[in-house]
Amino acid sequence: MQKKFISNLWLLLFLNLLIKPFWILGIDRSVQNLVGFEEYGFYTTILNFSFLFNILLDFGITNYNNRNIAQNRHLLTKHFSNILVLRFLLAALYFVVIMLTGLIIGYNSRQMSLLAVVGFNQFLLALILYLRSNISGLLMFRTDSILSVLDRFLMIVFVGYLLLNQHYRLHFRIEWFVYTQTLAYLLTCLVALMIVWRKAGKTKLHWNFPFFVMIIKQSIPFAILALLMATYNRIDPVLLERLIPDPQGNHQVGIYAAAYRLLDAFNMVAYLFSVFLLPTFATLIKHKGDIIPFIKFSFSALFVFSILLAFTALYYSPELMQLLYPQHTDESLAEFQARLNQSSLIFTLLMFAFISISSSYVFGTLLTANGNLKQLNIIAAICVAINLSINLLLIPRIMATGSAIASLSAQTFSAIAQVILVVKIFKIRVNKRYLTTLVVFTLVSLIAGFVAKQIGLSWLHGMCLLWVMGLITAMGLNLINVKMLMKAMTEKANNI
Repeated sequence: MQKKFISNLWLLLFLNLLIKPFWILGIDRSVQNLVGFEEYGFYTTILNFSFLFNILLDFGITNYNNRNIAQNRHLLTKHFSNILVLRFLLAALYFVVIMLTGLIIGYNSRQMSLLAVVGFNQFLLALILYLRSNISGLLMFRTDSILSVLDRFLMIVFVGYLLLNQHYRLHFRIEWFVYTQTLAYLLTCLVALMIVWRKAGKTKLHWNFPFFVMIIKQSIPFAILALLMATYNRIDPVLLERLIPDPQGNHQVGIYAAAYRLLDAFNMVAYLFSVFLLPTFATLIKHKGDIIPFIKFSFSALFVFSILLAFTALYYSPELMQLLYPQHTDESLAEFQARLNQSSLIFTLLMFAFISISSSYVFGTLLTANGNLKQLNIIAAICVAINLSINLLLIPRIMATGSAIASLSAQTFSAIAQVILVVKIFKIRVNKRYLTTLVVFTLVSLIAGFVAKQIGLSWLHGMCLLWVMGLITAMGLNLINVKMLMKAMTEKANNI
């Protein structure tokens, strides 16, 4: 099963690494450079504001459903139509809440108009994720892999056309960026709906109030966890825009978004592990299977990846930020240098936070699959307190840099707490030899980056040296099992 897990994971990673980096670093970044940091910051604030209320769209149903279908596949036909009706009811509640809250906090007409469309996009995205939870719950990982990139592929086509057409490029508005997302989500949603509808068999939408109450009761722990995680993961840009007067507020959000974009791109890889791990862990736990090989493989791969990224940011963040976000025509040299210095520091802090985020995608997913929602909610609540406290303290002083420090602090606490919980709950014996290999790999990578910097290599050659030395060390220490990877890659393409 482990070989098949890796084989399907490889396909998912391949498709996402083919499509999503092009979207994030090509299309999305180009839009920000085209419309400017302040205008993109305006969009980012609205987007993250809408994320804060996503709990109302889902109420933890997606994670509950993924785990439930993986352990009880026969429930798909029984639950699908009822949950679909429930999601439409939750969507209506979501729209009422976000629009009323927007009015209460003083959003203007343009902000409210964009919020309405972004809110609709959030509904479509949540619906796609729910439909995919049924597909991955059935362990149809290859189908899920294709669906995971379909929306971004369509966005690349639509937005790419607008950016390549000189007329549209000259008059490009951030609203167009949002409208193309709407179209892409609609098409992807229809495709996913047809697949699940076919698997569920003959189903009819109908009102079933007792079922709604039952699902919501069982989903409440997942819902609370989703709300708390959304708060400490997404509230930073909202606080920046609220606590810093315009236009500086939106500009700071734009700087934070520029650095966060790279975290978002790399985070996609770690998230994909959790997509496979949740139903896999749930199935293994139900049948009392061995989870240790999956924990070790996933954590080792993500640890190597995240450490190399963090050290890349430590040594080469200014060069990367300058490459991705060059000086604007209306920006003085002093303004550009100040923006570059700030975004470089934020990027470095966020990449070190990514080490903890990657760990949480393994250990947090295992705890979710095991039903340890109470403990996860306590951890998440503490993370919210950490994030809000540091943001409120530092944003007035160091602006977006303060938000990056808040994120790093909250994510680090979350990862450490989850690892301790997993060791305690699953009675995992601490492997000192394995911990030593992690330390050795980290030190070798740190020294490789330092040496590359000191001997005067160009930043591109220095990055290559860091990654080559890091990967060779990881393979030598067996943190990356090359033999198993090669077998998985050449295995016949069958669904598990």
